[in-house]
Amino acid sequence: MMPVALLAGGVATRLGPITQSIPKALVDVAGRPFIAHQLELLRAAGIRRVVLCVAHLAEQIEAVVDDGRGFGVEVAYSNDGGTRLGTGGALRRALPLLGDRFFVLYGDSYLRCDYAAIGGAFAASGKLGLMTVYRNDGQFDRSNVSFRDGRILRYDKTPGLPDMTHIDYGLGALAAGALADRPDGPLDLAVVYQDLLARDELAGYEVHERFSEVGSPAGLEDTRRLLSEEP
Repeated sequence: MMPVALLAGGVATRLGPITQSIPKALVDVAGRPFIAHQLELLRAAGIRRVVLCVAHLAEQIEAVVDDGRGFGVEVAYSNDGGTRLGTGGALRRALPLLGDRFFVLYGDSYLRCDYAAIGGAFAASGKLGLMTVYRNDGQFDRSNVSFRDGRILRYDKTPGLPDMTHIDYGLGALAAGALADRPDGPLDLAVVYQDLLARDELAGYEVHERFSEVGSPAGLEDTRRLLSEEP
């Protein structure tokens, strides 16, 4: 199974005072830090190595997670340092720890999907990247993907665009070659995906399991309910 790059460096402004003194990864969900649920879900899915891309209050995350053995995975860290690198820039910096091919998971996403099947689809595609998508129809968040006949036709976060029935699910897969030619510095992962799509190097994979997230107050409450009810 490929390693996972877990993007956990954001400031989480949408959560307001909740994340003024702690990073989003450590927000309490069902009596435990959210990242504990994430790492244990990844372990159950067969993931054995996670690279945490950190920045904001990184030392707090490291103090809780340590080397990952308490959660059944091996954890390494890549820190933005003094410059906010954005999601794509953080991945570029973490490449030496990730190897040739890896999953990319947003730090606020809890995704109960088939990671092995997604990794297999990425390998079979022969492309530099893969984005998982979910049919959203604007229900849970703003749809940002036009997906038809198994292909991503457009990916754009601009509000109000037509034919956007799907949403970026929160899990992707990349080959190091998708980022290796990028200079160090700030970069958004969305730009990387859009560039790959323009070059016909982005595969699409539709997921049917509902996504959960803690990046918004409403999403946080939904995820707290979900994980409080699970055994």
